[in-house]
Amino acid sequence: MTVEHRPTFCRICEPLCGMVATVDDGRLVALRPDREHPLSSGFACPKGIAFAEVVNDPDRITHPMRRRADGCFEPISWDQALTEIAARVDDIHRRHGSAAFGWYMGNPAAFSYAHLFAALTFIKGIGRHSHYFTSSSQDTSNRLLASQLLYGSPLSVPIPDLTRTDLLVLMGANPFVSHGSFLTAPRIRDRLTDIVKRGGRVVVVDPRRTETAAAFEWLGITADTDAYFLLSLLQVMFAENLVDRHLVEAQSTGLDWLREQAEDFAPEVTAGITGIAPQTVRTLARELVRTPRSAVYGRLGTCVGRHGTLTAYLIDAVNLLAGSLDRPGGSVFSTLGIPGQRFSAMVMGASLRRSFRRKRTRIGGFPSVIGAEPAALLAKEITTPGPRRIRALFVSAGNPVLSVPNGAELRAALGELELMVGLDLYLTETTAHCDYVLPVTTMYERDDFAVTFQTFQATPFRQATDAVIAPVGQARTEWDIVDALLARIWVRTPVFAGLAVLRKVLGDRLHPRAVVDAMIRMADGGDRFGLRRGGLTFRRLIERYPHGVVVAPHIRTGVLDEIVVYRGGKVRLRHDEIAGEIARLRARSTPPGFPLRLIGMREPRSENSWLHNSPLLMRGNPVQRALMHTDDAAARGIADGDVIQVRSPYGQIVLPVRLTDDIVTGTVAIPHGWGHDGTGGWRLANQAGGVNVNLLMSSDPADVEPLAGMSWLTGIPVEVSRA
Repeated sequence: MTVEHRPTFCRICEPLCGMVATVDDGRLVALRPDREHPLSSGFACPKGIAFAEVVNDPDRITHPMRRRADGCFEPISWDQALTEIAARVDDIHRRHGSAAFGWYMGNPAAFSYAHLFAALTFIKGIGRHSHYFTSSSQDTSNRLLASQLLYGSPLSVPIPDLTRTDLLVLMGANPFVSHGSFLTAPRIRDRLTDIVKRGGRVVVVDPRRTETAAAFEWLGITADTDAYFLLSLLQVMFAENLVDRHLVEAQSTGLDWLREQAEDFAPEVTAGITGIAPQTVRTLARELVRTPRSAVYGRLGTCVGRHGTLTAYLIDAVNLLAGSLDRPGGSVFSTLGIPGQRFSAMVMGASLRRSFRRKRTRIGGFPSVIGAEPAALLAKEITTPGPRRIRALFVSAGNPVLSVPNGAELRAALGELELMVGLDLYLTETTAHCDYVLPVTTMYERDDFAVTFQTFQATPFRQATDAVIAPVGQARTEWDIVDALLARIWVRTPVFAGLAVLRKVLGDRLHPRAVVDAMIRMADGGDRFGLRRGGLTFRRLIERYPHGVVVAPHIRTGVLDEIVVYRGGKVRLRHDEIAGEIARLRARSTPPGFPLRLIGMREPRSENSWLHNSPLLMRGNPVQRALMHTDDAAARGIADGDVIQVRSPYGQIVLPVRLTDDIVTGTVAIPHGWGHDGTGGWRLANQAGGVNVNLLMSSDPADVEPLAGMSWLTGIPVEVSRA
C-alpha cells in the first residue's frame, strides 16, 4: 500500500484554491487545503474538501449507458456507444444538416481546458448553422457583451484591483459565499478585510444583507434597479462637475453623449425606484471620484435582471468617470502579456462584432454573443417546426432542466429529440432523458490549467496540475470522447476533415494541451519557446512549481492601448444599443397583483445543482427555504417556518420560509439549484428534494434580455401566501 500526498488545485469555483490530494494505492481518499499555495495559503471551502466524495460517489456514472425501450439504462461498451452515436449523427446531418445539432455546456466546463476545446470543436466544427448554448446566458454573457461594446473585445473584462483599492463598491455580489466570480482571488474574505484594515471601505449594494454585507457597509437596494442607481451616480458626477474631462476624453469617446443619456436620472428621481436616498447617492458619487483608488464591481445580481448588459456597461462607465479605470487600486485589466495579443484580439473582436450585428437566433431574433444563443430558448428551438430546428442535442456538465427558466417546458421538449447525448458525472434531471450517457473524469482525474481565468487573477499567478489519480471506472475526458467520436463520423466539414488529417499525422499527440502550453510559454513568466531561460511551460509548472507561482505582485496598469481594440485605442461610450436599453428602462412597468420581487441567493455548501449528493455537504439535512422580511410576512399572516406558496406570472412553487430583517422590504430570496425530483440517479440529492425556483421564471422571448440573451432571474414579480 502506497500513500502519496500530491499538490493540485480545486476547480469548483474561481479562486482555484490549492489542494493536497491524499492518494492511497491509486485511490483518492482525502483532500485538504495546501498550506504552501502562495495565494490560498491553507484555505479551502467545505465544497473543495468534500469533493473526494464526488470522485468516489457510488451514484456516479463510471461506464457508458444506453437507454432501453422501457426507459431504463443499460451498460454498453465505449466502442458500441460511440459507433452508434456516430451513425445517428451521420444520419441526422445527412437529412437535416448542421442546423439540426445543438450543444449545451454547463458551468464546470469553464474549469477544464479539455472540455472547452472538445465542445467547441464538435459543435462549431459540425457546421456554421449549429446551435451552441452555455450557462453564460444565466450568468456572464452580458458582461462579455458590455466589454465588446466598450473595448471592442469581449475578452477585455476589468476587475477590481483588490490588493490596492481603498474604496470598493460591490453590487449584486456575495464573495464570502461565492468566493469571487469574474475575479480569481483566493482568500477573498481576507483581501476584502485588508481594505478596511488599511483605512479603506467596502460598500455592498444588495437587496439582502448578505454574509458579505454583514461584515462591511450595507446599502439596501430594490431588486433589479441597479441600472437606475448607476445612472444616478453618473448624473451626479456630470451635474456637480466631478469628472476630469481631460483624463476621461484621453481614454474614451462619446462623453457628452453619455451625459445626455444620464441627465434625466437625478438621485431625487431614482430614489423612489431604488429605495436609496438622494444624499446617499450624491455622497457615494463624490467619494468614488475623490478617492484616488476606488472601484465598482458587479456580479451575478447585476447580470440577471432585465437590463444586464446596460448594468455592466454602466459599472464600467462609473469607473471611467471616477478616474479609476486602468489605474492602480481601481478597475483594472489583468492581461497575459503575450506579444501581439492586441492584434489577435482585434481580429477576434471584429469577427464577434460582425456576428453580433448579422447573426440572429431562429427564435426571437437575438444576436450572437461569443457565438452562443440564449439558453432560455433551448426548449423552443427543439419544439418549433421549421428550418434549423434542433433534432440532436449534446449536454455536457450541465443540468438545464433545473437551471434555465421554465424547466418544465424544457423537460417536455427533450422527448421530441431524435438523439440526446449526455457527458456527465451523474444521471441528473436532464441527462435522465438522454439516449446515451457517457462518463467523464472529475477534476482530479485529468491534467489541467485554468485557461479561462488567467485574465481574472487579482494577483497574476500560474498553476498547472497532472491528474492525481487514474480515471475511475471507464471515465474519459471530454476531449477524448469527442476525438474518438469524430474518428467514427463520416461527416466531413472543413474542420472535421482537417482534424482527420491531423489525427493521422499526430495520432495521440492531437491534444489541446499543446495549445495551452504555447499560451503559458508566451505569457508573462513564460519561456518564450527557449528565449527566456528558466521560463514557464506546462511541464515546468508541474515539476518545479507544483504549488503554483506568482508571476507579478500586482496587475499591470496603463494598458488601455493594449486591451481596447478599436482604432485609436479609446473606450467607445456611444452605442445605439445602450441608448435603446435606457429608453426601455424609462418605459419599464410591472404587472399588477405581484407586489414583491424575487431574488436568488447562494449557499455556502451548495454549488448550483450538482453538489447535493455529498454526505459531508448535506450533513444536518439542509432544507431549501425562502427568506422574507418580517414586515412583509406579518402583512400576509405568515409566521417563521410556515410553508408558503410563491406565485409569479409564469408559475408557482411551495416551500418553507424563514423570516428576517436582513432583507429589503418587498423582497423574497430563494436559493437555486434545488428541485431534485427522483428522475435523476443521485439518491441523496433526491432525498433532499426542494423546489426548482426557475419554474417562476419566464422563457418567453419577450422576457429575455434583448442584447445578450440573458435569462431574467432576479427582480421577478411575485406574490406570497401561506400554502
